[in-house]
Amino acid sequence: MVGGLPSVVFATHEADHRFTVEGFVCGADGKGSANIDVLVKDTKISYGQIVKTDGDGYYKAAFHLHNDNLGDPLLIEAKGEQQLQKISFDPKDLEAERRIQVNFGTGCISDKGSIPLWVYLGSGAVAAAVGGFIGVKLIRSWRKQEQKQGKSQGKRKK
Repeated sequence: MVGGLPSVVFATHEADHRFTVEGFVCGADGKGSANIDVLVKDTKISYGQIVKTDGDGYYKAAFHLHNDNLGDPLLIEAKGEQQLQKISFDPKDLEAERRIQVNFGTGCISDKGSIPLWVYLGSGAVAAAVGGFIGVKLIRSWRKQEQKQGKSQGKRKK
């Protein structure tokens, strides 16, 4: 238990009974703030928990909720800043992860599970290089064919 509130460890239920609030807490420099308390509370049922951010400023709080909790108000607080959200999910979808992401500060990473931007940029650069290489090879091949055709046509004219 942290701060008198149950720990996230106990909220490892099936996806249709679990609701996750996650995000990042960042400083003015845009870097993640480590070891920050984040309060996540369903204010309708007065249930909440306090979790700490990791070294990247990431936090995650999981709740055992049911379909009748849809629309419940959520209070998320970190570093004196509060954000109000609502529990939202598709009650008919029993398999998709029920979660929202709430970030604090500026320049925060948008999603811990997402692929970093450098991967996309690197992949794009590799694709451009490969495309350029293939393009150069094709152009050289066409020029060689044109030269061969030109030589053979020149022999016929004589």
